[in-house]
Amino acid sequence: MIDSLLVKLALIGIIGIGAQWIAWRTGRPAIALMLIAGVIAGPVLGIIVPERDLGELQEPIIKLAVAVILFEGGLSLNFRDLRHAGAAVARLVLIGVPLGWLLGAWAAHYGAGLSWEVSMLFGGILVVTGPTVIGPMLRTLRLPARVGDTLRWEGIVNDPIGALLAVFIYGYITYEGADAGIAQVGMDVIVATVAAGAIGVALGYAVTWLFPRGYVPEFLKSPVLLIVVIAGFVVADIIKHETGLITVTLMGVVMANRPIHSTHLLRRFKEDLTVLLISGVFVILSATLDWETLSAFRARFLIFLVLLLFVVRPVTVLVSLLFSKMPWRERLFIAWIAPRGIVAVAITGLFAFRLSEYGIPDAEALVPLSFAVVIVTILAHGFSARFVAEQLGIERGKGEDILIVGANDWTTAFGVYLKGLGYGVTIADSSSFALRNPRRQDLDVYRGDLLDEVTEDHLDLGEFQQLLAASDNDAYNSLICADLGPEMGFERLTQTAAADTRKGGVKPRGRVLLESERTVDELQRLIAEGWEFSRTRITEKFTFSDFTANLDEGGEAVAVQHEDGEIEFFSARQKPFVEEGDQVISFIPPEPEAEKAARNVVRAVEAKAAKANADAKAQADAEKNANSE
Repeated sequence: MIDSLLVKLALIGIIGIGAQWIAWRTGRPAIALMLIAGVIAGPVLGIIVPERDLGELQEPIIKLAVAVILFEGGLSLNFRDLRHAGAAVARLVLIGVPLGWLLGAWAAHYGAGLSWEVSMLFGGILVVTGPTVIGPMLRTLRLPARVGDTLRWEGIVNDPIGALLAVFIYGYITYEGADAGIAQVGMDVIVATVAAGAIGVALGYAVTWLFPRGYVPEFLKSPVLLIVVIAGFVVADIIKHETGLITVTLMGVVMANRPIHSTHLLRRFKEDLTVLLISGVFVILSATLDWETLSAFRARFLIFLVLLLFVVRPVTVLVSLLFSKMPWRERLFIAWIAPRGIVAVAITGLFAFRLSEYGIPDAEALVPLSFAVVIVTILAHGFSARFVAEQLGIERGKGEDILIVGANDWTTAFGVYLKGLGYGVTIADSSSFALRNPRRQDLDVYRGDLLDEVTEDHLDLGEFQQLLAASDNDAYNSLICADLGPEMGFERLTQTAAADTRKGGVKPRGRVLLESERTVDELQRLIAEGWEFSRTRITEKFTFSDFTANLDEGGEAVAVQHEDGEIEFFSARQKPFVEEGDQVISFIPPEPEAEKAARNVVRAVEAKAAKANADAKAQADAEKNANSE
């Protein structure tokens, strides 16, 4: 049964997704774990041998997967992101690509000892900086928007450029028996590139024209888009090998910057599909490593890797960004970060196979060298990114603030209380009138709709550890949670209960605040009646059970403040784990007037007694000093 192709395909999926899940749980680079898993399943255990199991399907599977991955990357390239990073990205493309190509070829020739032909081809591939690795890496850091946008755009834009440079060199080596000149090969590549780019732009405009006008039903939009991407890639690839990467990237960029009603749904579909493809393809590629290929790794390659890390990338970036307005700390960080990923390995593997067929010397060394580059750059950059950012002072740390959607008396009172505990609190609302009271209380406010794309330009959601949707519009609260859940994580989103949930009305899309499921209207009424917030520390002697048993009638826990500063809200169906040392924030009724008056009398007596004791002690100390003199 283990020899069945169906079983092998299932194993590839299980291994790839399993490695990604372990990476999420441990915080380790996913691509490194997928590489290790593929090597174990391939050359170590021999369970998956792509050449044997997939045969001639291996190359088209990898190429189509890379096409979809680059298209999804293009979908994330909105021109608004260039408001801060536009000049830096232009410099890294116009100056950095040719400089990085030449330096990479120089390092491959003199460091790894490869022939000039193979070195120039490999140098072109090395300008690719792995968007599939940079994306997950940036999600774990809180960097200035300019740095993240620069790295993201550079990675995705340079992917097809690196492939085209490799196509140019490959064409020069193999074109008509290598008798063609550079001008002829260059013109051939340029014409094919322009044609591929025109196809991508045309398809992008066609999709964004057809979809909003109802020519494709909603349930077919994702499948149709996937087929259009694959078809566009194949047509361009028939014109010239690897130019299909230009087609799919430009198609994604066009779609990202034109209005289309289903943009978010399509993007999420592509993101899910990309995760599956990255997992599968990288396991397949790493499983192709056999002992013969690994033995082709030479000790001299270590010199090349050192040059790549400490000379090629830093010089390329620092020269490209020379005299730019970007702060030098940010330049140094970008100069260090350049992990390579699946696209570099896939393209290298394709060209290595073709060059070997032509009998080009050193072509067999490209595969182990490309894997070595991926492993070293991922380990070096992936595990050191946070440390380097902290040392340079550009890592803003984990977001600790609280974002509250909806300005009213209850949210304002809650925000003021949280601010008194040391948290940054921002209240968002589209009404300037509603935000007047939070402003008077010196709370940060944001006027606007969180669902507007322009909000991303003014509000960094990475600053907030929790979001509480508590506006007077229950449907809007649910929509906020549904829309921002995939980005922030549903575990960080809470909404107030809807008034008509039990009647089949608005259904919550996030956790419902409070075990009692009180609505905003109820909370507003209670705050008007004098209810207030209180904080209780949980100790070994006073447990959470004791706390709940001693709560005033009607009072309940709202949130728990952990010792590390993390806030978790109490939900109707999910209660946070409360342990010793945590502090529980509760919403309690006002103290009865009689008890309040008695408590004030006791406090006054205690204060008077304390003052008398202090005066007596001071007089005794004075007499003692006088006697000693």
